[in-house]
Amino acid sequence: MNPQTATTLLELRDLRTVFHTARGALTAVNGVNLSLHEGEVLGLVGESGSGKSVTLRSILRLVRPPGKVSGTVLWRGTNLLELPESRLRKVRGGEISMIFQEPMTALNPVLNIGEQITETLQEHTNLSSQDRNARATELLELVGIPSPKERLKDFPHQFSGGMRQRAMIAIALASNPKLLLADEPTTALDVTIQDQILKLLLRLKDTLGMGVILVTHDLGVVAQTCDRVAVMYAGRIVEVAPASELFAQPRHAYTLGLLNSVPGAQSTRRPLIPIPGAPPNLANLPPGCPFSPRCPYVTNACKLEQPALQAISSTRLSACIHFDRLEPVNAQPPPEVQP
Repeated sequence: MNPQTATTLLELRDLRTVFHTARGALTAVNGVNLSLHEGEVLGLVGESGSGKSVTLRSILRLVRPPGKVSGTVLWRGTNLLELPESRLRKVRGGEISMIFQEPMTALNPVLNIGEQITETLQEHTNLSSQDRNARATELLELVGIPSPKERLKDFPHQFSGGMRQRAMIAIALASNPKLLLADEPTTALDVTIQDQILKLLLRLKDTLGMGVILVTHDLGVVAQTCDRVAVMYAGRIVEVAPASELFAQPRHAYTLGLLNSVPGAQSTRRPLIPIPGAPPNLANLPPGCPFSPRCPYVTNACKLEQPALQAISSTRLSACIHFDRLEPVNAQPPPEVQP
């Protein structure tokens, strides 16, 4: 997949999601600019609370009051944020589907799996009742659930964690969407099932020609599945790069911190380098770069104004003014960088 020639499916422009609370306004998504190409897998990574899941929900306008979404979400040239709800329902679940983070809470416990698949087919296709049941059986078989016709009658609590995740994927794929939003689809699964789910998503992506946005905090999953990676911190995109380039040499201090905090593949054992401190309070962000209180490369210039996300090469974007001074992955960071 060549981003230079591929068709752009989705484009986010200055996407903002603000929650108005008793403690003040919390900006969970802060001016996100991002694009996704046809047939591409885009990884969205960052610590918990960085805004990944809220970004996905904002695309489909699933954020409810006191949250408010603004900006532009261009889906094949149409701004989803301006569509009336009646038209958006045709897109949501039809052209764009979402796999939610926890299938046990996302699935309806009082409806069997077959009913939950066929209600999507009833909403977004013209299939007869008999054909919907046949399609539901086909979908369960597609995602690797044995005895699919019999399992359609089972309820979510009768499925294991991995099978519930597969059922969620079957529901998301029911209408042959062109975009799949996958919110940590392998969370809490053992590594064997995780590998099966990821291979399944990649196979279905190729079969159906979908674009995929994959939210995860597992960098191993990113390396295995993603074409490009967007790194989020405090509601902002701080780096965008092809996956191979990002793992070879990150160009934002936060990305470098994420890579240093996971075990490497070196033959010699090295201590992990954790990121100090904790993510900032979204209601009271520090001046300048929001990562500056935790960054070993911080200088006075970092604290003056928030760095803009800008192109540093033909394929990479970074919001770090010291992108060209970062050490290689697994190298000890400098104890202090002078202003």
